[in-house]
Amino acid sequence: MLQNIRVVLVNTSHPGNIGGAARAMKNMGLSRLVLVQPKDFPADEASARASGADDILANAQVVDSLEDALVGCSLVMGTSARERSIPWPLIDPRECAVKAVEHSKAGESIALVFGREHAGLTNDELQRCHFHVHIPSNPDFSSLNLAAAVQVLAYEVRMAWLGAEGGALSIEKADAGATRGNELATMDEMELFYEHLEKTLVDIGFLDPAKPKHLMPRLRRLYGRSSVERTEISILRGILTETQKVVRGEPHKRKD
Repeated sequence: MLQNIRVVLVNTSHPGNIGGAARAMKNMGLSRLVLVQPKDFPADEASARASGADDILANAQVVDSLEDALVGCSLVMGTSARERSIPWPLIDPRECAVKAVEHSKAGESIALVFGREHAGLTNDELQRCHFHVHIPSNPDFSSLNLAAAVQVLAYEVRMAWLGAEGGALSIEKADAGATRGNELATMDEMELFYEHLEKTLVDIGFLDPAKPKHLMPRLRRLYGRSSVERTEISILRGILTETQKVVRGEPHKRKD
């Protein structure tokens, strides 16, 4: 079940933090590490800090973008230490872990996303997450090392998994927003939908690309918290396609 949970590190500056994160993951039974444009990897310092978790580093996937790192994921949760201009569903590490285990037990892929050491995740990157995870550290000294942040979430995932294995958690698929056999849309499928939606809104004159304001981020938040199923995405994409045909004056299908 834990193999469905991937840890994604974005633009990590210090290879030692990659090694420390790998060690934290292996301590808690996580094995899938994805690195988005790391500054220095592979590196001897990463191996030294891994302290025996060399298999995690050896099998780490290095990709060019966050979109590539999230392919196939139906639940994405990103760490954030700051308030954002648009409020997003915010959870703590324990809630994050429970959701990760619930979705993982249902056979879905989950991503726990961590940002840069100096600046965290950008607003655009956070908008690709269903939930933002805030670690409630000491407000007078809230800066948390990247590997330590990975350790916190990995520990909570381990505890949630142990609880689920022992029957302490009620794993209800309904809470994940889909019944058995109805798979949730993956993030890559959602990204294609968002691109299609934005183009359609421009075509019908609802969205001014010169003054977009916060329309698309708000729509991302809306659909992100709706646990959209793959069949529903197909319906929505079909509606958008037929709408574009009407705008262009082309024949379109009528659904009776």
